[in-house]
Amino acid sequence: MNASSGPAPGSSLSAARRARELTDSVGGRTVDVLVVGLGVTGAGVALDAAARGLSVVAVDAHDLAFGTSRFSSKLVHGGLRYLASGALGVAHESAVERGVLMERTAPHLVHAQPFVLPLTPLVSRSQAALARAGFRAGDTLRLAARTARATLPPPRRLTAVETRRLAPALRGDGLRGGLLSWDGQLSDDARLVTALARTAAGRGARVLTRVRALSLGPAGARVRDEVTGEEGEIRSRAVINAAGVWAGGLVDGVRIRPSRGTHLVLRPESLGPLPAGMHIPIPGETNRFVLVLPQDDGRVYVGLTDEPVDGDIPDVPQAPETDIGFLLDVLCSVLGAPVRRADVVGAFAGLRPLLDTAPEGPGTAPRTADLSRRHAVLTSGEGVVTVVGGKLTTYRRMAEDAVDTAVRLRRLPAGPSPTAALPLVGAAPPHVLDGLPAPRRLVRRHGTEAPAVLALAARDPRLAEPVLPGHPVTGAELLWSLRHEGALDEADLLDRRTRIGLVPADRAAALDAVRALLDGALPRGV
Repeated sequence: MNASSGPAPGSSLSAARRARELTDSVGGRTVDVLVVGLGVTGAGVALDAAARGLSVVAVDAHDLAFGTSRFSSKLVHGGLRYLASGALGVAHESAVERGVLMERTAPHLVHAQPFVLPLTPLVSRSQAALARAGFRAGDTLRLAARTARATLPPPRRLTAVETRRLAPALRGDGLRGGLLSWDGQLSDDARLVTALARTAAGRGARVLTRVRALSLGPAGARVRDEVTGEEGEIRSRAVINAAGVWAGGLVDGVRIRPSRGTHLVLRPESLGPLPAGMHIPIPGETNRFVLVLPQDDGRVYVGLTDEPVDGDIPDVPQAPETDIGFLLDVLCSVLGAPVRRADVVGAFAGLRPLLDTAPEGPGTAPRTADLSRRHAVLTSGEGVVTVVGGKLTTYRRMAEDAVDTAVRLRRLPAGPSPTAALPLVGAAPPHVLDGLPAPRRLVRRHGTEAPAVLALAARDPRLAEPVLPGHPVTGAELLWSLRHEGALDEADLLDRRTRIGLVPADRAAALDAVRALLDGALPRGV
């Protein structure tokens, strides 16, 4: 991994590149692989196929990370929950993929995050012993996955004083101490998708947002440009459906049972300083927690739920009041001062694309919390490959399995996947990242490209200003997203390239600055 002062060659995504490559793709030459969906799995599939030397077109009806991939907990899990439920294979796979991301492919985007599980009167001594054993088992998973101790420190018991130091908002009465554990945390899940898509583009993949797949077949798809309304055909030797919760609408026989995961967004003053995140046990559950997740922008996320979703799948799911109330109740059970509904400045909900394997017909379906997170690669009668299930942490393995299947079925000229050792755009060893002349927050979002983003602001002081008072995102970051990260409009900038839009009031306050950039108010020579 080598540091660079600008974008990696061929990795820049822009409106001009989209227009050019869309013209080349619709009605053009047959490509090896067409990927439908540009969430984390679809972007991973595009990279995997392109890295094997295959020609690739990847399309999405909306933007990069438009669906579930921007609504996760931003965690790269080691599989502890799956170990507790006896899913050893999923647990080990998660631990391995966590290590790949943290040490090889995206060390700039994933860092070690400490978590405190407070031992309050609501946590019995037997529950505490079980949790402690679980964290030790998780450390064994780290060892089995060959992730270095320097990457993820060991779990340990905390005194009550140490616990309050790491989580000052906790109620002191009856606090017996805490359990400290570590996991991987993404700076931003949507930025991981952007890095995947750009790395794929650098390998020659055509990454086309705002292109909707209307129908899939064994030789390609009929698509519509959502910008102009024009329709056409993209021909390919293999088709991989990675549309997540919408996958069942494109291929017959794929049954998805979506599960809603809701998070709250709080201002930093709601909980005060948070040197660590928190695991708060959910009453009546043995291996489920509400997570308190401090973010680089100062906000705090509190999540998450696991509720089944019936009926039509919305483009953007809403967080219901029942979920918000549940999360507040669990959170306040451990706090010295309550967090009230008025303190919740935003909320977001994502839909997990869980594969429904229950027999069809009458009867009680299992809880979505009990459905397996193992992914599946399915092939339709027409030969369309669909990859579903899984979770963000294991996207790379999901992509590898899907491309393996397509290569085998269509006899494509490709070898094994190289992606376990392929650094994403911006990646570099920790000592290189630490030495970059750029703010730490910017390095965590852009890696080795952070100095180039900073250089935009050096050329025009207006770009150095935050686009929203009290929020760290600058105009330079937005301009970089327009020039190199495929952002096309204000929603792309506010809701996915940055997370300003998670708080509606902040989104409204930042609109004028964003529209000024889009309208070309800043010098084009910058």
